[in-house]
Amino acid sequence: MHYPIGLLFDLLASSSALPWNITVHFKSFPEKDLLHCPSKDAIEAHFMSCMKEADALKHKSQVINEMQKKDHKQLWMGLQNDRFDQFWAINRKLMEYPAEENGFRYIPFRIYQTTTERPFIQKLFRPVAADGQLHTLGDLLKEVCPSAVAPEDGERKNQVMIHGIEPMLETPLQWLSEHLSYPDNFLHISIIPQPTD
Repeated sequence: MHYPIGLLFDLLASSSALPWNITVHFKSFPEKDLLHCPSKDAIEAHFMSCMKEADALKHKSQVINEMQKKDHKQLWMGLQNDRFDQFWAINRKLMEYPAEENGFRYIPFRIYQTTTERPFIQKLFRPVAADGQLHTLGDLLKEVCPSAVAPEDGERKNQVMIHGIEPMLETPLQWLSEHLSYPDNFLHISIIPQPTD
């Protein structure tokens, strides 16, 4: 329940098969095999916690703290009821930044790998370099997860996926964060071995 479904698909799917079969249980829930979600309130609390963490990285929590409780509720209800307009009316504020800053304070991201025991990598990373240049996805990977990037003269061993697509490493990180973040406002990046099928 902690990972978005699209991220799970990126991590587990191959080009030839779906990653799982889904069985819906209406009785006799398999408590030994699956973690039972305690309530909808627990999911909402987890979602809002992620939103607050992302805003702390992007805006020092200023945007989310200025919102009223009804705005928080509108974010959750829009997501829960698949109402994009309702969700985006509030989430838009979390995606804005002052023009003079050229981007967020830090990019809220998590990098997931299938070849490591570590659940994910998350570090502070600014979208703009000290010289004013926009950092790219490649810059982030070189600093945070260098094994994900092929040497300039070498063969690619990994594939970088976000929302089921493989973005170019030259893509500005600020743009990716604004346009490919999940509803929790995090950029969830999957690094998977280069497919052989």
